[in-house]
Amino acid sequence: MGNCCGTPALTAAGKKKGGKNKQNPFSIDYAVNHGSGGNNKLCVLKEPTGRDIGITYELGRELGRGEFGITYLCTDKTTADVYACKSISKKKLRTAIDIEDVRREVEIMKHMPQHPNIVTLKDTYEDDNAVHLVMELCEGGELFDRIVARGHYTERAAAVVTRTIVEVVQMCHKHGVMHRDLKPENFLFANKKETAPLKAIDFGLSVFFKPGERFTEIVGSPYYMAPEVLKRNYGPEVDVWSAGVILYILLCGVPPFWAETEQGVAQAIIRSVIDFKRDPWPKVSDNAKDLVKRMLDPDPKKRLSAQEVLDHPWLQNAHKAPNVSLGETVKSRLKQFSMLNKFKKRALRVVAEHLSVEEVADIKEAFDMMDINNNGKITLLELKAGLHKIGHQISDPDLQILMEAADVDGDGCLDYGEFVAVAVHFRKIGNDEHLHKAFSFFDQNKSGYIEIEELRIALADEVDPNNDEVINAIIRDVDTDKDGKISYEEFAAMMKAGTDWRKASRQYSRERFNNLSMKLMKDGSLQFNNEAR
Repeated sequence: MGNCCGTPALTAAGKKKGGKNKQNPFSIDYAVNHGSGGNNKLCVLKEPTGRDIGITYELGRELGRGEFGITYLCTDKTTADVYACKSISKKKLRTAIDIEDVRREVEIMKHMPQHPNIVTLKDTYEDDNAVHLVMELCEGGELFDRIVARGHYTERAAAVVTRTIVEVVQMCHKHGVMHRDLKPENFLFANKKETAPLKAIDFGLSVFFKPGERFTEIVGSPYYMAPEVLKRNYGPEVDVWSAGVILYILLCGVPPFWAETEQGVAQAIIRSVIDFKRDPWPKVSDNAKDLVKRMLDPDPKKRLSAQEVLDHPWLQNAHKAPNVSLGETVKSRLKQFSMLNKFKKRALRVVAEHLSVEEVADIKEAFDMMDINNNGKITLLELKAGLHKIGHQISDPDLQILMEAADVDGDGCLDYGEFVAVAVHFRKIGNDEHLHKAFSFFDQNKSGYIEIEELRIALADEVDPNNDEVINAIIRDVDTDKDGKISYEEFAAMMKAGTDWRKASRQYSRERFNNLSMKLMKDGSLQFNNEAR
């Protein structure tokens, strides 16, 4: 990923022969309000509450950790009220897209009205090293974890959760916000009480939209991605699709569109064939199945709106939905699915941490080397010559696909942010270097396999170490040759199948799924949707 902006090293790297300075591709408007005297420090937030968070708040124990920062328990020094503080390291904001994501997330959270099911942003701070977002504390755990902890899980319980999620969607759409990343992990319970409200916590991929406006950027998590996202022509209807995927999982414990590879997941989404035959679907009410089908209609024009979902008889009569247990199978699947995602997230964190400062500098150097005419853009011919020079042989057709996939603005060239997608693609996945490092993190005894005990230790913070059922289920899912352990090949296949790569690299995710959508169009899988367009 690229450097974030304006550091002396990057400024120096931007200097070309002949003494001309190329404009920093991340400059946009980051140069304003940076202070005087040429101290060109990155400024992310437009109107933060303040600079020194320590004046008002005391940061306590760590609550969670992601690719961009750490969430801490946060106490107001005056009132003793407790909050969560997400501290985002500026060193992790390596591209203009990363920076804009944070800025827009804050703007959207400030824009949204108070709502019982949306986490509240209280204050924002920005110093030289980090952006700090002080928000409502949600310590009741993730959605799936709460479900599997219950002794009795029913269709009625699924209806209550679905109503909450769709009410959040409705509120977002009413205020001109498209969420774009609805998934169970982005919903937490406010506290441990049985009556605790469920809250949407992450608006990092959300965008403002106007009626009729269409979007082309491929973002989100593959399992929950609507077919029109792969088609790169979508609007707010994608949120209803994602909520429909969550509903399907709530009722049977597995995603509706599943495959062993990313391309397989994409093809399953395009086909949109919903399985209502496997257990427990025969015991699920017809009303519930009808709502699932109408939320997962592949034609966004026919798909229900958020309001129409809330008006559906199954949700209108949620208190009358069957209170019969959906069975231990569903609970077991939900737990397994939740833990498998956490296994991937832990591995992705290791991958992200191995994008070193040196690699970032190398990417910038490579861009400057390929940008022969020093205009801040790389043409197809420059990309081909540059890749050849650094040892990457690629056929003309593949190069064209790569170029078109990374060229988001469609100008026929790659700017620096777009070039990062290509660089990360070759560095991270092409050579599998970072996946090897992630695998080694789990393979503590260096046997060449991730064994049950190693997985148990690695996930100790997420699952009861004595819960052999969940650990064994993860092993079974990943262990394709059924030898009771996970080889590197099996680990890599898991990581590349339906993974939310955006958390490690937004550019990589976009480039990879753009490629997939192009392949699907080429082999005819997207034909129906293209006609629908």
